[in-house]
Amino acid sequence: MIGKLLRLGRRQLHTIISRETIKPSSVTSSHLHTYNLSSIDKLAQHTYMPLILYYSNNDNSNLSAYDKAQKMKKSLSQSLARYYPFAGTLQTPTTPYVDCNDEGVVFVEAKNDSQLETFQHCISEQDETVEQLFADGLFCDNSPHSKSLIGVQLNHFSCGGVIVGLSMSHKIGDGCTLVSFISHWASVTRYGSTEHEEVQPLNPRFLHSPSISSILSEAQVISQGYDNRVTKKFVFPNTKLSDLKNKVNALSLAGSTSPIKNPTRVEVLTSLLYKTAVAAATSKAGCFKPSYLFMPVDIRNKFVEKLPQTMVGNFVGIMMIPTRKASETSLSVMVEEMKKEKSQLEGIPSVEHAAENFKTLKLKLGNEDIEDVIQRSYWCSSLCGFPYNKVDFGWGKPMGASLAVRSADRIGFLLTDTPDGDGIEALVVLEKEDMEIFENDKEMLSFCQII
Repeated sequence: MIGKLLRLGRRQLHTIISRETIKPSSVTSSHLHTYNLSSIDKLAQHTYMPLILYYSNNDNSNLSAYDKAQKMKKSLSQSLARYYPFAGTLQTPTTPYVDCNDEGVVFVEAKNDSQLETFQHCISEQDETVEQLFADGLFCDNSPHSKSLIGVQLNHFSCGGVIVGLSMSHKIGDGCTLVSFISHWASVTRYGSTEHEEVQPLNPRFLHSPSISSILSEAQVISQGYDNRVTKKFVFPNTKLSDLKNKVNALSLAGSTSPIKNPTRVEVLTSLLYKTAVAAATSKAGCFKPSYLFMPVDIRNKFVEKLPQTMVGNFVGIMMIPTRKASETSLSVMVEEMKKEKSQLEGIPSVEHAAENFKTLKLKLGNEDIEDVIQRSYWCSSLCGFPYNKVDFGWGKPMGASLAVRSADRIGFLLTDTPDGDGIEALVVLEKEDMEIFENDKEMLSFCQII
């Protein structure tokens, strides 16, 4: 309804101007009405991955806000015919299949009277204003009882720029699935058809899993649950990351070990962030406590028979690196351990074997109390290399793209490429006291661009 304000009782920045349910352009065949979740999908939580794409009005399309919305709705309908499970429903968070009933996806339009660039600079990742960019509160774990798998909100700004807020349930896929879907949708918008030669390579692939009739147990939510956390962004230019790689190599040689082979930007930066965060926690506590680094890894190319990047679902392995003493947080030691863990994910014979990776994590922890481990765990997710910054609906590439995080989320780091591709942006979630120490660490700041 026009004029209805979002999130009553909160700081109100957006006004809803339309709401529509977009259904697939063609009816899903009866033999596809049940989409069974894979062994790894079943381990995922029914929480939402919220993607933000910022688009300025500096394009030559000459399309009005209304025309842009209409094109996006039409192409979304076409894309949902290909991604047919996304237009279905998950009856409960523990149902082992998606009911592909073509109920459709909610598409909300909202307006904001501010300038997009001003809004982008002022927005805070831990601020409730981020949530207002997404339809029906489908933001992180705020709507665990929603049956919807996808939500879209198109946010119009007074300058003509827009923000696309897309939420996708982790039950249906991982970060790679999210970028595949929005890249497909954007390309259909741009070229007008799912049959266009530029769109064909982006069409989804589905792995059909066997039916399981029983209801699953609820996946454990790995979150500390505190509300005294803060989120801050740090930018690391590629020139500084090259310096960091050189430092890691020098440290490995000084330790009388063979030089680390081709350390990646993500590996060296994750090591630096983890070392700095653990040092901050140690400084606050007055003593070192054994800690853990967990890293989700895309494993589509780790299978014996490699899977295409357009394969829909959760194809993720988890690397776990324990640090039992302070010396093990050394940059070179951390990078070396990451490479060892990554090598163990090679040659996966099946999805079932990949799912076992999750189950063995608890065995690796031995007799340690899982709740105590969670308190001392840092999660690092990297979306570097994923083409979020290239998603073009026909009016240019985004001026920025990121997954939104909440300060109430688990502590750790989210890494994405900078919009110009010349570095990495790190969203860091830490407890407030730790962040105060972290953000003043001289070694970390020597590789960081102050913004």
